[in-house]
Amino acid sequence: MVSSYKTFTLTEQLTNEQIAFFNEHGFIHFKKFINPETVSSIIDASKQVEQNWIENDLQKINGVPIKYGKDLDGSAIVQRFAFINQHHQTLSGLLLDPRFNGLLPLAGDGARLGTEEKDGMVFNHYINGPESKFTKMGWHTDGLRDIFYGAKLNPMLNVGIHLSTLKPENGGLKIIPGTHKQSIYQMLFRKKYFLDNKADPEEVSINPEAGDLTIHDGRLWHRVAESSIRGEESRRRVIYIPIIAGKYAPKNENSPTVFYQRFAGIVK
Repeated sequence: MVSSYKTFTLTEQLTNEQIAFFNEHGFIHFKKFINPETVSSIIDASKQVEQNWIENDLQKINGVPIKYGKDLDGSAIVQRFAFINQHHQTLSGLLLDPRFNGLLPLAGDGARLGTEEKDGMVFNHYINGPESKFTKMGWHTDGLRDIFYGAKLNPMLNVGIHLSTLKPENGGLKIIPGTHKQSIYQMLFRKKYFLDNKADPEEVSINPEAGDLTIHDGRLWHRVAESSIRGEESRRRVIYIPIIAGKYAPKNENSPTVFYQRFAGIVK
């Protein structure tokens, strides 16, 4: 059980200690991956993409539904962007950072950043307000999506670039360390996917500062806890980009909506 955990600094090559920590626990947390100016430029870029998507009433990107919601003032916002890296050069440029290449070996041979696959670079914008549609996400593993795709269960890691500083009361990412080594049965049935939001006695809170980077194995059980704070202080933004191995499966504007995303309305 890891109640508090060590954080690290990311360079272009992982150390043996960092690899061992990730292999044992299924996650790792790097401090100050990007500076405050870069955080601000990424948020500004997301607002430009958001304005464009709202004006054009876009509903899907490469088959992935866009999740819209309302801000505190009732105005429309995008709360979950898929493939946002394909819609602004600031976000595509971020992925050229050479330190990403140093992360790929954690997923094994042939691993790559999933810039054109799965949901690409996902940008999540949570706000706990009267009309928010996106305040939490129940327990799940990302391995389930490979089963929905009818594909072999390949390694998939989620790289999180955190754009908000979170305190425990802000909710945020909760993981159960070590569950990346569980059986397929446990991966399917340990929790009720997305419906179960209850705290787990073995869970660990990831409480990053703006600019931090985290990685968690997609086979880990994880959830996003709702903020106990309402209003502006509950606002949090995070980017996720997958590291994947296995057959290359890019998506385009003609890609169908995956079955599990059709009932994603149960995800709040």
